[in-house]
Amino acid sequence: MKITLKEITVGDLVKDYQDLAENGVTGYGGKLDIRPPYQREFIYKDKQREAVIDTVSKNFPLNVMYWAVRPDGGLEVIDGQQRTISICQYVKGDFAFNMLYFHNLPADRQEEILNYKLMVYFCEGTDSEKLEWFKTINIAGEELTEQELRNAVYHGSWVYDAKRYFSKTGCPAYGLAGDYLLGSAIRQDYLETALWWMSKGNIDIYMANHQHDPNASELWLYFQNVINWVKVTFPVYRKEMKGIEWGYLFNEFGKKAFDAKKLEKEIAALMQDDDVTNKKGIYAYVLDGKEKHLNIRAFTPTQKRKMYEEQKGVCPHCKKHFELSEMEADHITPWHEGGKTELSNGQMLCKDCNRRKSGK
Repeated sequence: MKITLKEITVGDLVKDYQDLAENGVTGYGGKLDIRPPYQREFIYKDKQREAVIDTVSKNFPLNVMYWAVRPDGGLEVIDGQQRTISICQYVKGDFAFNMLYFHNLPADRQEEILNYKLMVYFCEGTDSEKLEWFKTINIAGEELTEQELRNAVYHGSWVYDAKRYFSKTGCPAYGLAGDYLLGSAIRQDYLETALWWMSKGNIDIYMANHQHDPNASELWLYFQNVINWVKVTFPVYRKEMKGIEWGYLFNEFGKKAFDAKKLEKEIAALMQDDDVTNKKGIYAYVLDGKEKHLNIRAFTPTQKRKMYEEQKGVCPHCKKHFELSEMEADHITPWHEGGKTELSNGQMLCKDCNRRKSGK
């Protein structure tokens, strides 16, 4: 890869700056693609972008940036997107710094900022070299997420279209399922979640196979099916529904018929059960009946000691004496049959007897 260091003034950088939303961000006389397909969305917070402007206004050196030279002579930002957009937004009047917009500054101060020199490495090489360079020198303050790196590796028509659905502020995925998903759309959490569900954990394989597809409609349709199934099957929304692996439940149970009213009645009862310590797990439990989802409350050490002393260390099943460490707490009436985690429903069994009872 050929690398050349050049000085670029702020005035040159912001010339013909445009933020075309879905169609990208350009500057440097229209020759610079500031947000190529593999780049993240703009994520700097106010303090971060103000720090950039403070550095420029004081004529302090800003970290070096990296631009890739395309075969057609165009340019694209490899590293420095967040700083570049911060500078362009300020000069174009999108925000104020120290209570003054750029156009409020005296002419000489404006001129000083426009003449500020940015140090930029121009990098020429193959697409593979460019992407590897991007991952190596990504030093722009916010470490890339795993999904952002995947977007870089598998960039193309599929990623571009997928980001339209899952990666923008107020994107369709947020409007449809913001109450059901964790994370942030612009940090690619929504896209990663949808891919995780559809690929059953094999995100890289899925993206590699679909990298050059013209669109991401398959993923978007699947995601809509998942969320619509959730809303029909569990029509009463609760905060515990946020962050559940809905796609996995849909993959296993999406084709089965359920009585939503019956499920809701069972869910409401379980939500009020103090023995159920993992309320999120209720939704998987009412579908497959596996108690492991619920983390049923265990007997406390104090309760175990009290039961042990009352039994004088004797296992009520085999009638043999054991040390406390050789015994385990047991629900006399199992939880699923209505038994509660309380002293009146507890006993200490030796490990062998407890295992034989649990295996029945």
